Amino acid sequence: MIPIEHDDEISRSGVDVDLVMTRIAAMLRAGTIRRVRQTLLATNLADGALVAWKVPEEKIDAAFDWMFQRDPFSGHVVIRSTDTVTAGSDYKLWTTVKAPQGFSLQAHCELLARKVGAHHFRLMPAKGIFTLGVGHVRRKTIPPGSKADHPAKMVPVEIVDLTDREWDVLLTLKREFAAEEIKPTPWAARAEEAGVSLTEFYRVADQLDARKVIGRFSTFLEHVKPSQGGVRVTRFNALFHWAVPPGREIDAGGEVGRHHILTHCYWREAGPEFKNVNTMAVAHGTDKHLLLEHKAAIDRHLQASGIPVSYTNVFWGGRSEIKPSEISPRVYRDWLDAMKS
Repeated sequence: MIPIEHDDEISRSGVDVDLVMTRIAAMLRAGTIRRVRQTLLATNLADGALVAWKVPEEKIDAAFDWMFQRDPFSGHVVIRSTDTVTAGSDYKLWTTVKAPQGFSLQAHCELLARKVGAHHFRLMPAKGIFTLGVGHVRRKTIPPGSKADHPAKMVPVEIVDLTDREWDVLLTLKREFAAEEIKPTPWAARAEEAGVSLTEFYRVADQLDARKVIGRFSTFLEHVKPSQGGVRVTRFNALFHWAVPPGREIDAGGEVGRHHILTHCYWREAGPEFKNVNTMAVAHGTDKHLLLEHKAAIDRHLQASGIPVSYTNVFWGGRSEIKPSEISPRVYRDWLDAMKS
């Protein structure tokens, strides 16, 4: 982990580091940037899943609000629809959920179902990750079919056990930055909060990075809601589904995941409710027709690669909210106690 004032990327940009930090803080205050934080590879820190919820129509908005506002372990909360009535189209509420280590994802979702009045839910844990990234702005100019020279490699999901000291550092490390925290040596106050020296803070963070727990240090644009100037980075959020034969999931994920338009690509088992879909990907854009052209190009590539597809579909995102999923077992214990009171 490299302190921000020594970042080689900033040096190569030719922009003074103080000016970079001033601009980032200003954009954060203005809402152009949604958050600034150290991301984690949370799939390696807590059991997680994409969850599709079957909720009565009249309760969907209230369920959406409850998941976003009162469940810190739900991350993406999205209402999705399909262009036609098809398999799974009655599952309109979709969330990502994490259950911290020592707790049950199934039990957590059962509790949420009782709270929001869901009739049923489908857990879809990631069995492998092929693409996980951002960059909606740069994707605007990508032509359909644009792809990497080689298939994407699958990263398996493996839970990493941490010591109490590592959790102390990690929980302070991952918290979003307030605008006033964006300054030289930004981690000094976080190290003090964790009860360690700055040198020890860096040492533990480097160890976590080596164990594939640390992701990017990122600024996240507001890509769903319009900025203060009324500009949207993206309008359409497409969740692509493919069902490929058992045993071909890694092949399919590699061929799908190499396409540059995608921000996410996973191997997930969706079950019979969704016609046994097992390959999923997400793409964003401002033009729905263009997104469908991107999917058609991926479909053609799968066919050319000799990978049969028995079923495919697109679930479109509507109302959505995004926040990092909490992964702390300590926070979860407190939350459970609050839910019982």
